[in-house]
Amino acid sequence: MARGALSVKTVVDEDEADSAMEEAPMPQLRRRLGRADLGAVPDTRRALRELLRHWGRPGRSEVAELLTSELVTNALVHTDHDAVVTATVGPRGLRVEVRDFVARRPRLRVPNADDGTHGRGLFLVQSLADAWGVRAHGVGKAVWFELDAGVA
Repeated sequence: MARGALSVKTVVDEDEADSAMEEAPMPQLRRRLGRADLGAVPDTRRALRELLRHWGRPGRSEVAELLTSELVTNALVHTDHDAVVTATVGPRGLRVEVRDFVARRPRLRVPNADDGTHGRGLFLVQSLADAWGVRAHGVGKAVWFELDAGVA
């Protein structure tokens, strides 16, 4: 994969997703995170855990927490701006989007054992999400992922 390229398992038509979300109110978490406020990461996890208390099969909400933590951490560490996290539970599953105010797109890196704990966030998102991607959003970008509820 070329440097800076991001792959997406499933591409979701944004217009289709937007129209589906307009039909009925869905449970949602929306938070503005302060610049470099890494304390927002565990707070966001707790709020997401509460939102997802009765959602999906066992283990799905834990995956959602992990992936959300990765996206929130990336937004706060790799930009010098605020971020906004939005998590919406809908008929198709869960969509989490972390918007920041820097246009620079994130890089997917293959984890290297010499990097310690750095460079694994987007690799985890790519590996565990049912769909994910990056889209331009006004002044910055939004990095998002989706998980289905995993109901058999």
